[in-house]
Amino acid sequence: QVQLVESGGGLVQAGGSLSISCAASGRTFGGYAMGWFRQAPGKEREFVSAISRSGTNTYYADSVKGRFTISRDNAKNTLHLQMNSLKPEDTAVYYCAAAPKSFPLQLAIVGAEYPYWGQGTQVTVSS
Repeated sequence: QVQLVESGGGLVQAGGSLSISCAASGRTFGGYAMGWFRQAPGKEREFVSAISRSGTNTYYADSVKGRFTISRDNAKNTLHLQMNSLKPEDTAVYYCAAAPKSFPLQLAIVGAEYPYWGQGTQVTVSS
């Protein structure tokens, strides 16, 4: 299995940028499709972005498309999420997740498809 640890969260003003990362250890990182999800207080967890095992395919929620960029470095076992033009509604705990397979977008957005999760990192966007 794989262990995931997020980092890089913090407080940023609306319109600002923040980059968060997820370090993976354990089995071969390149064998896992990766995703970012977030959960705001009082709300259900929601899909943010996903990336295929090779990094060739990326998916984004409509709410972050054009503002967030997901990337991965399989040599360094690291997943990144660059967040630009942040809005107060982006405030949430952000979780990275891993799945030992490839799947289409219809499944990549489903949290239950990912058996491995990090502990989360808080991102707070002030207005």
